[in-house]
Amino acid sequence: MEFESIPGVGAKTASALAELEDAKRALREGDVAALAGAPGISEGRAARIARGAIRREHDDSSRLLRTDRAREIHRELLALLQERAVTSYAKRRLETFYPSSSSSRIEEVQSFAQRATDRDPDPDVRGALAGVTPLEAPRQVRVRDRCLVTSDAETLAAAREAVPELPVEVCEDARGLADLARGYSTVIALDEAFTGVEVAGDVRVRPDALDDPAETVPERTLSFFAGNRESIRAAIAVHRTADLDPTCDLAALDDALSRLGPDGEVKDDAELERLSRAVSDLDASVHTAESVANDSLRGAIEKRDVTIEGTDLLSLAERGAGIDSLLSRELADEYDAAVEAAREHLIDALALDSGESEIARNAFPEEPTFPVEHDESVVGRLREELVARKERRATRGKRDLAADLAAFREPSASLVRAALELDVELAVARFAREFDCAMPAFGGAGIEIEGGRSPLLSEPLEAIEPVDYTVAGVTLLSGVNSGGKTSTLDLVCAVVILAQMGLPVPADCVRLERFSELHYHAKTQGTLDAGAFEGTVKEFADLASGGEGRLVLVDELESITEPGASAKIIAGLLEALNETDTTAVFVSHLAREIRAAADCELAVDGIEAVGLAEGELVVNRSPVKGRLARSTPELIVEKLAREEGTAIYDRLLGKFES
Repeated sequence: MEFESIPGVGAKTASALAELEDAKRALREGDVAALAGAPGISEGRAARIARGAIRREHDDSSRLLRTDRAREIHRELLALLQERAVTSYAKRRLETFYPSSSSSRIEEVQSFAQRATDRDPDPDVRGALAGVTPLEAPRQVRVRDRCLVTSDAETLAAAREAVPELPVEVCEDARGLADLARGYSTVIALDEAFTGVEVAGDVRVRPDALDDPAETVPERTLSFFAGNRESIRAAIAVHRTADLDPTCDLAALDDALSRLGPDGEVKDDAELERLSRAVSDLDASVHTAESVANDSLRGAIEKRDVTIEGTDLLSLAERGAGIDSLLSRELADEYDAAVEAAREHLIDALALDSGESEIARNAFPEEPTFPVEHDESVVGRLREELVARKERRATRGKRDLAADLAAFREPSASLVRAALELDVELAVARFAREFDCAMPAFGGAGIEIEGGRSPLLSEPLEAIEPVDYTVAGVTLLSGVNSGGKTSTLDLVCAVVILAQMGLPVPADCVRLERFSELHYHAKTQGTLDAGAFEGTVKEFADLASGGEGRLVLVDELESITEPGASAKIIAGLLEALNETDTTAVFVSHLAREIRAAADCELAVDGIEAVGLAEGELVVNRSPVKGRLARSTPELIVEKLAREEGTAIYDRLLGKFES
């Protein structure tokens, strides 16, 4: 795939995408999280790149939304969809759905939307989705307890590139290997030449170590899963709650994750915990053992009456002997008991095994001394042994757990992607249910809406009166003030945008043609000055001479200038549009004047007020075909004429009817 062939992707962005592990898949599936993992690409940029890739795939150069108001309604609809998503991923992913004129793109999204609307937006599933986030690359780890060894410069370079987490040492012979074995808990020799070399320590000859990073440096795998553990476990919960088909054994994956700590350490290893405690408690336990021996010996001395013959005393003095000799001669048994108590205390306190106990026993000397003191060199050897065993145990545990988890790397990514995509589907499902949507059908000319309810209105859905409206060709839409003319235009615009995004529409039934362009001109605030008026007229003139298959929605264009001139201008524009393959709805209070000024027959629909009740209009919100709606003033005059019976009201009413 040539990344620069994607609309909006230049050389720099293409270079960033090339660094992704599977950019083609991410582009094909619209995986904005994976695309945002490329250097310098934000989530918003990733969504735009995904849209560009989709356009290229469907050879879609269409640009449906041609005016600010049309784009504003699209943003409002997209926001309504995004509000119903749980994850930030789904909110961005929804941005890859855009209104299109490409039949293949619309059909592709319709297939997705049909699956989505079959989903049940279960609150429990949505609750589980709250913990799902896109997987992140593992943080860089540095391992100091083991190293790689080689005598070959080429292997050295390859090792440093393949396994940057470990130190790589140069070693030529057995002496160098032995030195390294004293400094590292594990030494991994990459050269076959070291096979058979016997040195003290944990030395392994593994020429294939660079081919199996999961075993050589299990921290890499563990770092990935530790950093993404909560998201993966949330994805497992989503699959279980939503009854999705998993890509792996969920129980086995969950069990492996339960053995992994937040920093990538192995949990629930009793032997590792024993060794860790022993290393941590060694100094304190040694000092406590000394106190046990000295307290015992001091007590024995205090209770004992020692009698020394004069000749013995002289002999001790002549030899310069002190208390140690006296202890050896008179309190040998008591000393042995005190030292044995110290040894047992140290062994018990650290829960040492038989091999470690042999070293520990030598920490207290056989020769009597007072006070009893430990042999620091022996304690040092014990510490080295415990640390080495701990690190080897930790590495072995990491290696075993990493081996278990390595098989779940791709399945975990699939689980998380499936959960995140489910959130996208559920957002569409919620939107469709909450706005009582149906899938539209494409065919024929114009647009036909049955039971439409605009999602852009602030009222609750049940309070919105459904609207039926069919329009083809060029039509004037008349109606009373606050009768719902603008809301009808908004509904038509929203239905077309959603339909051409491939999504369900807020209506009982919709059939429409696939429009090439959507122009929605909102109501102008106030009369325009000469320059602005000229620009507006030119814009509509260009529109009238444009291409085929467009939908044009215009709200009260007459406000741009004086009513008389407006009626003539609008009539001319409608005449021009009537000569093209354009569907247009012009909302106007000047429908009668525009129709009179036109040189062709113009269709006029009306949103009728059927009367007044307690000073409020009673309106039929669905436009009536071929009906010029009466204005609010006419209704009021008619009411006065009926109730008052005065000639002046009849005269005023006659003006409306002429």
